[in-house]
Amino acid sequence: MKKTHQWNLSYFFIALAVFSLVQFLFFERPAVQVIPYSQFLQLLSNQKVSDLRVEKEHISGKLQEPIEGHNLFSTVRVDPALATDLAQSGVGFTGINENTFLNGLLGWLLPFVLIMAVWHFLFRGLAEKQGLGGLMNIGKSRAKVFVERDTGVTFADVAGIDEAKVELVEIVSFLKDKAKYARLGAHIPKGTLLVGPPGTGKTLVAKAIAGEAGVPFFSISGSEFVEMFVGVGAARVHDLFEQARQAAPCIIFIDELDALGKMRGVGAFGGNDEKEQTLNQLLSELDGFDPREGVVLLAATNRPEVLDPALLRAGRIDRQILIDRPDRKGRQAILKVHLQKIVTGQDLDSERIADITTGFTGADLANLVNEAAIIATRRGAETVSLDDFTAAVERIVAGIERKGSLLHPDERQVVAYHEMGHALAASNLPDMDPVHKVSIVPRAIGSLGYTLQRPTEDHFLVSYQMLKDRMVVLMAGRAAECLAYGQVSTGAADDLAHATDIARQLITRFGMSTELGLAVLERKSASYLGERMEIGDKDYSEQTAREVDLAIRALLAEAYQRASTLLESHREDLDTGAHLLVEKETLTPEEFAPLLPLKHAALTLRLV
Repeated sequence: MKKTHQWNLSYFFIALAVFSLVQFLFFERPAVQVIPYSQFLQLLSNQKVSDLRVEKEHISGKLQEPIEGHNLFSTVRVDPALATDLAQSGVGFTGINENTFLNGLLGWLLPFVLIMAVWHFLFRGLAEKQGLGGLMNIGKSRAKVFVERDTGVTFADVAGIDEAKVELVEIVSFLKDKAKYARLGAHIPKGTLLVGPPGTGKTLVAKAIAGEAGVPFFSISGSEFVEMFVGVGAARVHDLFEQARQAAPCIIFIDELDALGKMRGVGAFGGNDEKEQTLNQLLSELDGFDPREGVVLLAATNRPEVLDPALLRAGRIDRQILIDRPDRKGRQAILKVHLQKIVTGQDLDSERIADITTGFTGADLANLVNEAAIIATRRGAETVSLDDFTAAVERIVAGIERKGSLLHPDERQVVAYHEMGHALAASNLPDMDPVHKVSIVPRAIGSLGYTLQRPTEDHFLVSYQMLKDRMVVLMAGRAAECLAYGQVSTGAADDLAHATDIARQLITRFGMSTELGLAVLERKSASYLGERMEIGDKDYSEQTAREVDLAIRALLAEAYQRASTLLESHREDLDTGAHLLVEKETLTPEEFAPLLPLKHAALTLRLV
């Protein structure tokens, strides 16, 4: 790629100053004979000088008779009164001019140097933080260029996305062998959008493509195109694509595309808005470059719902690849990649770790491995064991333990009944995930205890009965408190909120209510950044809203009644488990048999 030289205004001033200094020092001047002032007075009395130029400190002129071949002379003036006395004494004398050149030069250069220093360290530093750089660099792209040896990532480092990897291999094949596709007239899509939740490895995939293909990799964030000056972002987009054309074949990767390609006409954007101009320039560049040149555009976002439709139409970003949360098999493959970086025991099974990490992304799993290694190091172990991974999962999901936060004995007893109610309900409902651990140790997120359930498999569909059973498990904490003490506390606030959300979605989103029918009354926003409900403008009547409220109330009441009935039938297990939990603070199903799942408990009874 052709190297571009970027000039700054300060370099011009420095060059001008050096040129002026050289000209001042080495400029050719007429040869002048410097004579003593006493000799000048004698020549003056003899009328051997002419064309005198009298200055404050110097006197110069022409000599009637050349001295040492010089027709011009110069002398330094001496105080007239002193010169008269010295002339009468007959002693030769001359004036000495102080060399003020260095002082004058410093007096001229020092302010200039100070101004340039202030500009460089203050204003230019501030400008670079604001994305301006030098005055000549405002429209330049700041994309980082990585070549194959710099990415250090290949498809061997990317696991858990086998389906997406098949399509990504096509991009690598096109960059390596364009003639293969040109044989039948096909060409690679101009743009490919990687969409998925945060932490699933979209940026890692883009680097792996560049590493496999061995081509330059231009990486830039969408927010770096947007500046305070109108037109700067558009200029940077143009400069980026111009650099890519010169370096083809190559890959352009724009991370967080939603910062640049947000939908126009929504919100406070005007026709002359900087973001809109930048987006228009990106659309123009996507229309203008030929995919046969070998330039591949990759972009990533976790907010595809806010992207402008013109950006996603055919001929611009032609293909979308979903990189979702990995399933059990994918989590196991990702764990194998990260487990190679730590020292583990020979009996460590990655399948068991994958079982207790349902819903974790690739970034979550990398963090989990690191947390497990830290825990093992903290306890002085030689290798990382499964117990360290279990503790790391609890650390990530529930927060750190606050063992120093002591509860009142009565409060500990209430919390123990509350958590044991959750655990017994989950253990006695066949569709619920089995209980992994119950604890009354306070956690950093504000909970006074927790019941950790471990899914045995990934669920992609949830039945009506499973949703109702989840509500029963959530209500079981409040039911246990009421059953044991005849009164309730504020400890069930989060449980009630989650149960209400499930009941509302069951009725308004999933059409599972016989009273309200199959209509979808509330829609979920198509976002990967969390479950967000669009409840602002209700498009149903007040009568329907009342029926929704009554149906939610009925579902919650039914769930609470089922939880109370279940715990009453297991009252002895509830009391025994609560007292044991107060004593040990943490229980596992192996330590308290009633917490074992139904099928495991039945198997145990048959074996006995």
